[in-house]
Amino acid sequence: MAVIITEQIEKIYNPDKVPVHALRGVDLEIDEGEFTAIVGPSGSGKTTLLNIIGGLDTPTKGKVYIAGTDISTLSGNGMINFRKDHIGFIFQSYNLIPVLTARENVEFIMMLQKKSKKERDQRANELLDAVGLHDKKNKRPMELSGGQQQRVAVARALASKPSFILADEPTANLDSQSTADLLDMMAELNREEGMTFVFSTHDQRVIDRARRVITLIDGKIAKDEVR
Repeated sequence: MAVIITEQIEKIYNPDKVPVHALRGVDLEIDEGEFTAIVGPSGSGKTTLLNIIGGLDTPTKGKVYIAGTDISTLSGNGMINFRKDHIGFIFQSYNLIPVLTARENVEFIMMLQKKSKKERDQRANELLDAVGLHDKKNKRPMELSGGQQQRVAVARALASKPSFILADEPTANLDSQSTADLLDMMAELNREEGMTFVFSTHDQRVIDRARRVITLIDGKIAKDEVR
């Protein structure tokens, strides 16, 4: 079943001045349980496409369906609430809240979902155990290594039980061992729990692990390879 569908997505920046065509008619379907990498040179439209799928940006033309919902029909607050419940994000810069502990960072989105304290505590502890940070749950981001911070970010992305996770260059700031550990963990979550991952990446180590590789060039899908 397709969890993400895009139909003829176009994105033009500065349309009234010097137009920049970031995406040019992108048709894409991603099914539940995929482990997919979107690749291409800088300026090819990878991050723009991820941001549009995630509802962080809007297309100039075209439609995006997430879990059967046309997200172009959602209001500002409606999109925020939909994103909170359906889409998990992992960013290159981790984007953790510095004054909160690892456990509090993971719990934060569940607070927005108005989950009970008991449910928040239980799920945060389970997720931090799953990403190998049982003994770091009371540490703040600055007390953690880059790899550990990104593991917290993965746990946070999973906390809301999203339909899928979007990961924008998640390994860019990590060393080789941290990257291998992180990819092992995400591959296991994909395999064991069926979590759908969509990466935007330049990293060959991520590309090598992906089971589907979509290549963008000049805002168009140039190749779509299933392994």
